[in-house]
Amino acid sequence: MTLLISGGSIVNAEAVWDHVTMADREFGVYRPVIVIKVLDASNKDWWWGQIDEEIGWFPASFVRLWVNQEDGGAELAEGTSEVQNGHLDPTNDCLCLGSPLQNRDQMRANVINEIMSTERHYIKHLKDICEGYLRQCRKRVDMFNDDQLKVIFGNIEDIYRFQMGFVRDLEKQYNTEDPHLSEIGPCFLEHQDGFWIYSEYCNNHLDACMELSKLMRDGRYQHFFEACRLLQQMIDIAIDGFLLTPVQKICKYPLQLAELLKYTAQEHSDYRYVAAALAVMRNVTQQINERKRRLENIDKIAQWQASVLDWEGDDILDRSSELIYTGELSWIYQPYGRSQQRVFFLFDHQLVLCKKDLIRRDILYYKGRIDMDRYEVRDAIDGRDDDFNVSVKHAFKLCNRDSEEIHIFLAKKPEEKIRWLRAFHEERKMVLEDEKIGFEISEYQKRQAALTVRKVTKQKGVNRWAPPSYPPPQDPLSLGQYEVTEDMAQGEVFEFSQSKRGQAPFWQNFSRLAPFKK
Repeated sequence: MTLLISGGSIVNAEAVWDHVTMADREFGVYRPVIVIKVLDASNKDWWWGQIDEEIGWFPASFVRLWVNQEDGGAELAEGTSEVQNGHLDPTNDCLCLGSPLQNRDQMRANVINEIMSTERHYIKHLKDICEGYLRQCRKRVDMFNDDQLKVIFGNIEDIYRFQMGFVRDLEKQYNTEDPHLSEIGPCFLEHQDGFWIYSEYCNNHLDACMELSKLMRDGRYQHFFEACRLLQQMIDIAIDGFLLTPVQKICKYPLQLAELLKYTAQEHSDYRYVAAALAVMRNVTQQINERKRRLENIDKIAQWQASVLDWEGDDILDRSSELIYTGELSWIYQPYGRSQQRVFFLFDHQLVLCKKDLIRRDILYYKGRIDMDRYEVRDAIDGRDDDFNVSVKHAFKLCNRDSEEIHIFLAKKPEEKIRWLRAFHEERKMVLEDEKIGFEISEYQKRQAALTVRKVTKQKGVNRWAPPSYPPPQDPLSLGQYEVTEDMAQGEVFEFSQSKRGQAPFWQNFSRLAPFKK
């Protein structure tokens, strides 16, 4: 192709993969309509090209070459030894250099080189943030306090340390002479647990932008951050652009691995590792997005709590971040005690009990909560229960692990019992996943949620929020995955099957509460 360009032919490249710029003199290429005029292809990894009036570098592996058919371009292409050694795809006039096998190896090499190049650039960006911005901010105690720096930069230093170790292992697996032979899939698998630290950073990013926006209203901070950039000799990007790069990076890994897998032959020693790495990184980004969604809905949890009258004790957000299931059950919490109708809200870590107003059935009163970290769920078979000396049907128990305290719950239908049992399983699953990645709501986010509630309450001119409406419930998990068997031993600790949590927004979960009947 270099011969074509030097001979005066116009060589165009069409974007086949989106590229977000991360360095100076790059430009972004985006599918499906971006066509780039290739000006210099002497470097096998990075080509120099033009889009409209913009000139810059772009990664060669992100584009597909086309031969211009005007002004004798096709004849010139056919007359060059470079193209004679290659082939033209008759379906789309795409120029493919070398044999199909050689072309696949070259494309794999291009993707590998692109991954290595972006990792090195990314490490430079992280270093600039930590040394160029964060270190200088810590010196100015007259301008920043610790809480502000935590909000703005999050755990960027942890990410920097993790990425340096990850890149060191990538470099060990990188075959400089034959990049297509590199085996980088195992690196992603070995470091898969480390990528979860991005969850905290991504969840905090919106708060960081809000805090920066407030500071930038003061000209002193604008000048300070610009001075930091110049002192560190960073590229001409504002601080919020630098702080966005970790969010972009974690989202880009599945795209890069998918492209690498496409050009990796199944017989290649790296194939199964790349396939596994792609699945892992897709799961990481999916879970990060799920937790980000939960944080975006914490305002609605605070609003719901404000709607419940006579609230006592800690706020829901002190321990919980999601409503998992809700409904009305009969409840007995002591032997020979009478059955009481209550509305139950199952959050992660806690089950909240409420009572409906006798006249205004849409008003709820707080009646207590159960710490789910201290209880286990047990099934109760139909018939007379020895613990409570009552006949039960469609029942289950919550038993305190540290004492003899037992609560028994009775559903109206067996299907509702099954939904509750699955919901309790989901609650424990969510808690374990959150502990694994260190997910929690920051004090700053709690304060922001409380502030939002006060603002909206003031705008409405009332002292509390109107409670949510109660249309018919929808099962958060698919039916048929678990059946209550008649021969299940009484007192046996219930073991749940694995199931996938739905992706419904929090406020939608609230709006799916069961209709309360007198």
